[in-house]
Amino acid sequence: MAEYRIDELARLAESTVRNVRVYQDRGLLAPPRRQGRVGIYSEAHLARLRLIGQLLRRGYTFANIGEMFQVWERGGDLSEILGFESAIGDAWTDEIADYVGLGEIRELFGKDVTPRTIRRALELRVLERDGLRFRIPSPRLFHAGVELVKLGMSVDSVLDIAENLRHRIGDVSEHMVRTVTDHIVDEYTPGSVIRADEVAQIAELIRRVRPLAQQAVDAVLAQEMAHHLSDVMGDHFAEALEELRAHESEDDEGPAGPS
Repeated sequence: MAEYRIDELARLAESTVRNVRVYQDRGLLAPPRRQGRVGIYSEAHLARLRLIGQLLRRGYTFANIGEMFQVWERGGDLSEILGFESAIGDAWTDEIADYVGLGEIRELFGKDVTPRTIRRALELRVLERDGLRFRIPSPRLFHAGVELVKLGMSVDSVLDIAENLRHRIGDVSEHMVRTVTDHIVDEYTPGSVIRADEVAQIAELIRRVRPLAQQAVDAVLAQEMAHHLSDVMGDHFAEALEELRAHESEDDEGPAGPS
């Protein structure tokens, strides 16, 4: 189970440390586990913090949100509530974030590393600032970029790929999440707030959906890559053949004789 300090929790939830403390003071967010003088937060805290942010953006007040949580938790088992929130807040990957300094980034990517490309990598969440260094939330994505640059691609081209993936797969994932969630909500809690006695069952459904969603994306991506690779290579060789034919035609005509 992942653990976070308050600054990391706030960053992951796109909130602020001040907001985290306000929500705790108002009873909307449970206090952290203490480890010496440091507060340690869990995925359950992260899920609830994200949910609070969503509800506030939709115009609900602290009182509205607090009332909903009270209804939700009334008579429920705390471990089941936390299990549900952990199922929402769990990372959907087994990757462990890495850290890198600016000097190492320059060694890996060369002269294309500029303030502009660093800023773009931050906007695409390929990198995240962490004091004087950078956090790499997905080392697999980062090192794929390293290998593509080694093959001769520019950093801008690699970032173009990352941007395209972020937008297109982001749209696909949102549609998938909404469709599956709508089914779960309609099936198990039609027209009502999730009841305490339903949270464990819904948490288990969410955990079962995760690997199925990832398998579906991997399968379709593999099929589409194979299909488009054949098309692209076919176009390339067709152009090469046309060029060869043009050269052969020139050779057959030969040089013009004297008039």
